[in-house]
Amino acid sequence: MRPIIRPAMALLALLGSGLPAGADPQLADFEYPYAVNHYDFQSQGRSLEMAFMDIEPRAPNGRTIVLLHGKNFCAATWDASILPLSEAGYRVVVPDQIGFCKSSKPEAYQFSLHQLATNTHALLTSIGVERPVLVGHSMGGMLAFRYALMYPQDLTGLIVVNPIGLEDWKAKGVPLVTIDQLYERERKTTFDSIKRYQQSTYYAGTWKPAYDRWVEMLASMYAGDGGKLVAWNQALTSDMILSQPVVYEFDRIAVPTTLMIGQKDTTAIGKDRAPPELASTLGNYPELGRLAQQRIKGSILLSFPELGHSPQVQDPTQFNDALLQQLQRLP
Repeated sequence: MRPIIRPAMALLALLGSGLPAGADPQLADFEYPYAVNHYDFQSQGRSLEMAFMDIEPRAPNGRTIVLLHGKNFCAATWDASILPLSEAGYRVVVPDQIGFCKSSKPEAYQFSLHQLATNTHALLTSIGVERPVLVGHSMGGMLAFRYALMYPQDLTGLIVVNPIGLEDWKAKGVPLVTIDQLYERERKTTFDSIKRYQQSTYYAGTWKPAYDRWVEMLASMYAGDGGKLVAWNQALTSDMILSQPVVYEFDRIAVPTTLMIGQKDTTAIGKDRAPPELASTLGNYPELGRLAQQRIKGSILLSFPELGHSPQVQDPTQFNDALLQQLQRLP
């Protein structure tokens, strides 16, 4: 089915409709930097729509970059990288995964990295994208690994940015919890709780007023009655991340791969539930990056010594320069 193009709804338009800001679980209150399209498709007996931005290059070089967001991020978080990539000649496609941001949030869905990769592959096929370079950040990096394992012949290259899933937290001793417990925790999410977490993890202990925009983006989805559905989808995807490790399959990745790792990152899913002596050993990204690079044949490791979990947001200039250099080395 051909994608349906619909422009993103600006906050002003939402307020003018009489709806409260944040009442829509598909981020109607947050404007994306480029026009938002929707890919309509059937999955697990449901009609779903996958939002995505599709930015044409100014002087096409014939290549496409697909940017995959993390769990606490959206397609819009790639804002600072899209223009430099487009100016360098790349078509840039930036989807929101099902369950996230401007895409559908089903009441019942069997979330898996395999399913999200399948959805993404179908979207790219529908818009004529062939052999792109996949760039995945955080959960998007974990998803990108799964995609590369499923569709190696359909990729030119793989770049992962502080991907989660470089270790198996459950196997290391992080206690599992039920989806109901995850949901109850998600229901308590606020602007302040999101900001506290990002301050401690994402930017190496630094904070700029500009980062508040990304906190507001996430917090708005939890407001109003729609926030219950957002929390439910977030609980389901948290369970997906904890129960579907990819780290054991790194030896099978056959796509040219680059790992871009902010060395100040300490992200580890479920760390707050782990015993203190275990928690202190989790999320050691300098070590995890080295171990992954050793296992992924022919891969390259790029380190950002002073950056945290989100190098593309914390220092866009440094990150974009490094990203473009890696893209140039691909065949």
